[in-house]
Amino acid sequence: MVTSENIIKFNRAIQTLRPNTEMIWNDDIVNETDFNKVKWVTGKNDNDEAITTDTCPHSEITWTKVKEEMDKL
Repeated sequence: MVTSENIIKFNRAIQTLRPNTEMIWNDDIVNETDFNKVKWVTGKNDNDEAITTDTCPHSEITWTKVKEEMDKL
């Protein structure tokens, strides 16, 4: 079940760990499996569309660290 509270916590956790990080997700993020479905924006193409990767390109963002930050909120 998608809840706005979890979405807000997830986004705040990511922004705390690495401000201005862009990502795309379709469902709630409540566990590592959900976290691994996030599409990480790495740039934009000539049509101004997001270029994404399935692997988080930011070493400071891991599920463990995100979960810790979410639990603080």
